[in-house]
Amino acid sequence: MPLESATAAILAHIAEEGAPELYEMAIAESRSMYREMQPDLPEIVVHSVEDLMIDGPDSAIPVRIYRPSAAPAPVHVHFHGGGWVIGDLDTHDRDCREICIGADCIVVAVDYRLAPEHIFPAAPEDCYAAFCWATTNLEGLDALPGPVSVGGDSAGGNLAAAVALMARDRNGPAIAMQLLIYPVTDATMESASYRDNADGYLLSRTMMSWFWDHYCPDLALRADPLASPITAEDLSGLPPALVMTAEFDPLRDEGEAYAERLIAAGVAVEVRRFDGLVHGFFSQAGMIEAAREGVDLAVKALRKAHNIVS
Repeated sequence: MPLESATAAILAHIAEEGAPELYEMAIAESRSMYREMQPDLPEIVVHSVEDLMIDGPDSAIPVRIYRPSAAPAPVHVHFHGGGWVIGDLDTHDRDCREICIGADCIVVAVDYRLAPEHIFPAAPEDCYAAFCWATTNLEGLDALPGPVSVGGDSAGGNLAAAVALMARDRNGPAIAMQLLIYPVTDATMESASYRDNADGYLLSRTMMSWFWDHYCPDLALRADPLASPITAEDLSGLPPALVMTAEFDPLRDEGEAYAERLIAAGVAVEVRRFDGLVHGFFSQAGMIEAAREGVDLAVKALRKAHNIVS
């Protein structure tokens, strides 16, 4: 179908401005620009927000904890997008608030180490450590007992899939579900969606190449399942998943291919393509009506995974 109308207007405005691409800037400048690019929307009010530092594999990891109410609630651990190079707790603050309120979950957002200062596998190791911390600190979080869920968008979806693999292969902890929002799963960048959506839809093939070059400069390591989850020989025994993709996104096909492989391995999977939308739509639910359906689908799946009765 054609581009959704509000999305088309946003893309046209970006093209008219003619601003430099993030990959044309120094790393610090691209990170700053990415923060400035986030929609200026009314704040979503949650019960409380707390910033903490937790132990990581090599250094302390900043986390931000969102609570939906004073009552105990299940825990969801969330990893932000940004190609493992840009993005932070602030750029994805609204996403976490949406999940916190909509799913009635305590959300633990993880500020994992970024590339190129910290290349693969620093990010997945940080994310796994944060996931383990959340699981073993349910009482301290005033959370309900039970497995936590993991999720993220784009590079964050990649990291959520990696954490699910790590938890299975490292004997736990258990995961309630994995929320994979237009995830990166394949470093080869050879799919039809990479060709069809190479330019003009916010995330470009050139941008993804720039991300991969910073995150995992060793080409051989890109075949590691923790970098490219679709290369895992065996996907059985993984937690249930919701995989969301966008029609006009270079990552569309690899996300759907990963979902197909999970299904073939016997994993319970719901996969949904959002026609007319582009990469990043989840963060635009406050301004694009069609994107709101994606947030609603995500929080519904989380509520189901955590046995939350509406």
